[in-house]
Amino acid sequence: MSTAEEFRSYPREVREEIARTRQVVSDLHAELPRNGLVVWTAGNVSQRVRIPAELGGAADGSKDLLVIKPSGVSYDELSPEKMVVCDLEGAMVHSSPHKPSSDTAAHAYTYKHLQRVGGVVHTHSTYATAWAARGEAVPCVLTMMADEFGGPIPVGPFAIIGDDSIGRGIVQTLKDSRSPAVLMANHGPFTIGADARAAVKAAVMCEEVARAVHISRQLGDPLPIEQKHVDSLYDRYQNVYGQK
Repeated sequence: MSTAEEFRSYPREVREEIARTRQVVSDLHAELPRNGLVVWTAGNVSQRVRIPAELGGAADGSKDLLVIKPSGVSYDELSPEKMVVCDLEGAMVHSSPHKPSSDTAAHAYTYKHLQRVGGVVHTHSTYATAWAARGEAVPCVLTMMADEFGGPIPVGPFAIIGDDSIGRGIVQTLKDSRSPAVLMANHGPFTIGADARAAVKAAVMCEEVARAVHISRQLGDPLPIEQKHVDSLYDRYQNVYGQK
């Protein structure tokens, strides 16, 4: 069945955006094993499909959709057609032989309650997960951290997978934070972004700084960065750096 038939209840523009997003999400999953962030079938990337009000969406984004990896499928077997499409309650909106990721409820809750978020990533990357196992925030002792995270990488509450408990912890921790990453206690990192690519970048950066700060602590006490410098670095990186 073609995408057009599969989602025929949606306007053409929405069907086209679903197809584009499935391709994007499928492609971005390759970045997780490439950057050493996952093993076996663990981890997932999702992206929001925004539906404008004029095409049947809601002003608060509650009628948006998300595209996410299927559960338990190897990374080398992924394809756009295997990506699962769900609403923001985590329910599938199309027929598929594949169940959505077991983390879908967490992703859906995050999109539903943080309208600015367009992409969510979860990994079990080694160093970030080690900090999560300790329930310890990664301190902002690197200019790279100030740039990307605007401060420490915070720790979220312990939560059991299976419902929206993890999503609640993500939202609770990041709703008023500049950090695009949270270390869910005893679990691992979740990252958010304006789209899935930005969330993948945050996941790569989260693991890199978690590793660097861990190594630094083996050598002694890392030097803190004054808050005024953190703020200045964050503002420059977010608003001036690159092709803006």
